[in-house]
Amino acid sequence: MLKKNLIIPKTARYFLSAEPSGDTEEIWFVCHGYAQLANYFIKNFEALNNGKVLVVAPEGLHRFYWNGFSGKIVASWMTKEDREDDIRDYVNYLDSVYTEVLSQLKNKTAKITVLGFSQGTATVCRWLANNRSHADNLVLWAGAFPADMDLQLNKALFEKMRTVLVIGDQDEFIKEEQVKEHEQLLDENGTSHELLRFAGKHEIKEETLLQLASRLRGD
Repeated sequence: MLKKNLIIPKTARYFLSAEPSGDTEEIWFVCHGYAQLANYFIKNFEALNNGKVLVVAPEGLHRFYWNGFSGKIVASWMTKEDREDDIRDYVNYLDSVYTEVLSQLKNKTAKITVLGFSQGTATVCRWLANNRSHADNLVLWAGAFPADMDLQLNKALFEKMRTVLVIGDQDEFIKEEQVKEHEQLLDENGTSHELLRFAGKHEIKEETLLQLASRLRGD
């Protein structure tokens, strides 16, 4: 049996909280977790809509039925099957979204925050490590740097960004030992970061989101 890969055009979608305008001072690129859709995920960020913040929610390229052959439709960024190809595809896709959005932006000094939630945390880390799209802030919410990422190799890149880990104290997918181990790993590799904890589970909480936004602005 022979395996061959073919690169094809594909229609992908993303959602915005509004049209880019001259009043836009911040852009938040937010990447959902496993088994979510971007049009629902972006609703978690409505509290940021103050006329100066533009939220952009790309969607994983793999949509599927959550239960059997019908019903709820969800998406993911990748699986372990042909993972390197999936990573390459979504990195190129995210670069395209980034380029398209910024090309419409009048304010070229707008601050850029990239936020990944759950599975989306590994997604945004791999995306930014490609070094074609740039961010001022990196937020890993309910997730971490991917285990296969060479932090030393990417140290200079991530030093250019402010990195914040956001984790609920009741997150059912993240144990306290894992939080400590990940922080220790980042410290050992000289990866500067901040840790923001909140009372909650594997979720985006509005109160914490506003606290994070205020912290990133230096309010």
